[in-house]
Amino acid sequence: MLPQRMKKAFTDNPRKVANLIDLVNLPSTLRTFVGQSQISRLGCFMHVWSYIKTNNLQDPNNKNVVNCDEKLKSILLGKPQVELVELPALIKLHFPKEPK
Repeated sequence: MLPQRMKKAFTDNPRKVANLIDLVNLPSTLRTFVGQSQISRLGCFMHVWSYIKTNNLQDPNNKNVVNCDEKLKSILLGKPQVELVELPALIKLHFPKEPK
């Protein structure tokens, strides 16, 4: 059972949801990080998040900040630190914009 808010999001914006789950050919930098040639935007975000958690890259003093290692810097525009709220926008830059 989906929560009412999720149902509304699916019915109001089916194209927006499809952009999250459609498979996309990845650019070379993201392809080497993820290890796949195609992945959805949501899948890519989940892969990046699991990499952050596995390698303990969250700042111990402020869990809203990620300290990037060299591999993560390669896909996050070379930033040494990234706030969690910035993460989806930085990952989205690697995906082609959908025509309206």
